[in-house]
Amino acid sequence: MAHRYDGRRSTMQTPRVLLIAEAANPEWVSVPLVGWSHARALAGVTDAHLVTQVRNRAAILRAGLVEGRDFTAIDSEAIARKTQKLGQMLRGGKGKGWTVVTALKSLEFPYFERLVWRTFGPRLRAGEFDLVHHLTPLSPTTPSRLAGKCRKLGIPFLWGPLNGGVSWPKGFDKARREEREWLSYVRNAYKLLPGFRATRRNASAIIIGSRATWEQMPAKHHEKCFYIVENAIDPARFQRRRTRTATRPIRAIFIGRLVPYKGADMLLEAASDLIKTGAMTIDIVGDGPQLPQLRERVKALQLPENGVTFSGWVEHGKIQDRLVDADLLTFPSIREFGGGVALEAMAVGVVPVVTDYGGLGELVTDQTGFLIPIGTRDEIIGRLRETLTRLADDPAAIDAKSDAAWRRAHEQFTWDAKAQQVLQIYEYLLDKGLPRPQFAMPTPDLPVRSAPHAPPVPAGVHF
Repeated sequence: MAHRYDGRRSTMQTPRVLLIAEAANPEWVSVPLVGWSHARALAGVTDAHLVTQVRNRAAILRAGLVEGRDFTAIDSEAIARKTQKLGQMLRGGKGKGWTVVTALKSLEFPYFERLVWRTFGPRLRAGEFDLVHHLTPLSPTTPSRLAGKCRKLGIPFLWGPLNGGVSWPKGFDKARREEREWLSYVRNAYKLLPGFRATRRNASAIIIGSRATWEQMPAKHHEKCFYIVENAIDPARFQRRRTRTATRPIRAIFIGRLVPYKGADMLLEAASDLIKTGAMTIDIVGDGPQLPQLRERVKALQLPENGVTFSGWVEHGKIQDRLVDADLLTFPSIREFGGGVALEAMAVGVVPVVTDYGGLGELVTDQTGFLIPIGTRDEIIGRLRETLTRLADDPAAIDAKSDAAWRRAHEQFTWDAKAQQVLQIYEYLLDKGLPRPQFAMPTPDLPVRSAPHAPPVPAGVHF
């Protein structure tokens, strides 16, 4: 695309954006898939160039992008290999110790950014890009030195979405230890990291992905913050739609890592009587260290073999095929940052039953699902049992929310809708004559705001 120059800035309406997404991979899940999906949606509304880590290069090439034109892969493996190896030693097992992984990422990322600056610093000085957007890592504990460098050049720097910091609920310290989350006890130590204050001070704008992260942001920076949830769905990946009518036995599905805080064991306890009487079946999709204990729990509860299915790990592209045969997503996780699985269920018309805590409580509303108040383990099990029993007695209550769930996912939480929100921020940063985008704020100290593409105020937030 050709550009005319007006000093440093392009006079064209399409912003030229340097997207920094260290994790961006179309073939992985979690943060890498978020980074990839968000970057591709932004490339559809801007003139964007993706900068990512070299481990993502092969997958991005298979996706059809052209290296050099569409993206640049930065080889920071000299440090990344060492931190990855150290993380495997310290995290206490596969899929555990995520705070350890995040902490090590904070040590690795400065080297990645240094290589990014070595490659793109001259091009930024030459005015090839209007704006820099730091997409991933998503953690607010990982500072960015590029914010200060961009500020010196007069180039807007957008940071986020940032998401993290959901506290462990009281009564789940055992699950916390089983997850090897030792660093979570001293998590606030990240505020002592070099660049913590400077990144927040130098960023032109910050996207906040959850209420928990908003509450951690110093109030003096709230006016530069915009609330846009982390997750979204790709309609191309979720084209099927639930068409069945809910009848006994109610078909429930659990999708996630099989670890204590995800709550699959609480689900079995809550639904045991319904499974025994044939009023409900549960399909547990996922793998993890808790699988042997869950199998033993099924035996201890004397649940029938056809009542609980352990389907193991399922490729992300085939998840919709499992979802469309279900009535409910039953996911009583007690510590979800994003909670994207709830959006994926809603995207095919499956109604979520989730805990009203963390990201899940910001995606699911009373109109689109069933929210279980957080509490102790016994309280969650009791409340979940009550909800599931009520739905087994009145299956029509499930179907009554299916359409609303589908509409919420496809109308408000697609990557394209999110890109339109972010584009409003870009345009505001590049033209201070424009009014500030008016998104809903998940905090009691600012007024409720709305925007054409903004999601409604999250459920459970009070003003």
